[in-house]
Amino acid sequence: MTEESSNALKRRTAWLSIISNTTLVILKLIVGLYTGAVSLISEAAHSGIDLVAAIIAFYAVKKAVEPPDKEHAYGHGKYENLSSAIEALLIVFAAIWIVYEAAQKMKHLTEPEYLEYGIIIMGISIVVNYFVSKRLMHVARITHSQALEADGLHLQADIWTSIGVLFGLVAIKVTGWLWIDPVIAIIVATIIFKAGYDMTVASAKELTDMSLPSEDERILSDIFQDQPEIRGFHQLRTRRSGAYRILDVHILLDREMPLHEVHEICDQLENKIKQSLGTMCDVTIHAEPYGDVPNRSLK
Repeated sequence: MTEESSNALKRRTAWLSIISNTTLVILKLIVGLYTGAVSLISEAAHSGIDLVAAIIAFYAVKKAVEPPDKEHAYGHGKYENLSSAIEALLIVFAAIWIVYEAAQKMKHLTEPEYLEYGIIIMGISIVVNYFVSKRLMHVARITHSQALEADGLHLQADIWTSIGVLFGLVAIKVTGWLWIDPVIAIIVATIIFKAGYDMTVASAKELTDMSLPSEDERILSDIFQDQPEIRGFHQLRTRRSGAYRILDVHILLDREMPLHEVHEICDQLENKIKQSLGTMCDVTIHAEPYGDVPNRSLK
């Protein structure tokens, strides 16, 4: 997949998330206010956060693909990482708000009305979010988009909370136990908070330039060792910026090797790296004469 087609796919997928979340927020809020079920209103708030997250993800995906400029020499990939961090904070805020509303509801229990409408809307929400989240995670995986991945994780959490609310509404309908409504809302908030915490940790790793996974670095090491002209390598440094992998490395070559051959070997390495890790790689290779410095892997 070319970089251009990857960017277009990400934008289309982000739009899909915005449309689905907008529809669900409106439906859940209307039915939640109509029935008076706090668990359903909390779900509307959760979907509202998902909608904000989807809008942020769309902007981040659009901004992240802009080419490098004077102020951003390494491109704008970090916008995706930043959007994921913002989404995580929004999720945590939503969880706290839901707990507060549930606590207030617990003090003044009232019987929700027309629960069948709430049951229907939660069933629709589960189906819609299942297919949209599946699409988001698939596109995030093939395009390495952290913004879309965060959005997909939002919707996956929404599926489980929707299932909880659905069972809660059915239980109230069958048993008449009004305390089930705020209790389900608190359980929903706990799940949302856990998702927000996990996303905060993941975003912090990306924003602090954590190295690429060990699997990726093993692939890089194998590429360097499979090149017969390379005597060794050292100072391998990697990080991620949005969908881009950024790496630099020093390779050791025969000191008598002509410059044009050195340049050709560097080009070959860059192509092999992009074939293995994807075209969205920023590769910097520094060649040094073999024997002058300690190296990580000798032939």
